[in-house]
Amino acid sequence: MSVAFTKEDSAEAASETLLPDRPIPEGPNLVTAAGLAALERQLQEAQLAYDAAMTIEDVSERRRQAANPFRDIRYFAERVRTAQVAPPPENTDIVTFGSMVTFERDDGRVQTYRIVGEDEADPRAGSISFSSPIARALIGKGVGEAAPVGAGEVEIVAIG
Repeated sequence: MSVAFTKEDSAEAASETLLPDRPIPEGPNLVTAAGLAALERQLQEAQLAYDAAMTIEDVSERRRQAANPFRDIRYFAERVRTAQVAPPPENTDIVTFGSMVTFERDDGRVQTYRIVGEDEADPRAGSISFSSPIARALIGKGVGEAAPVGAGEVEIVAIG
């Protein structure tokens, strides 16, 4: 086999293991203090995983194992670099970034979410992104006010 084929195969394998960047949400990268700490922790974990992958002797396996951590390093480094820590809400008069808001839907369901940054949002754990449609509808409103959500609306019953 000629050296040209080896180099071509090697370049092809390398391009297959260089994953595309994770999409960066548009707009400001607002985070809570806890959100910034989580981003920094995720960056450190990705770096540790990448460092561990780089100790693998088999080149193909090393590339394969390093691909995800390398992509995550690029993503989390950018998110940490652009993070804008928002102070906790000063009052509970209106819904703002960082507020814990409870609302009632048209069908009677009552839900409570904390409005947080893109990377720290986890609806199953009770947090939603400030850029989500429901958070955008709630921000700036007070207790007793209605906000349009989808085909219906929700009424804010508590802000914490």
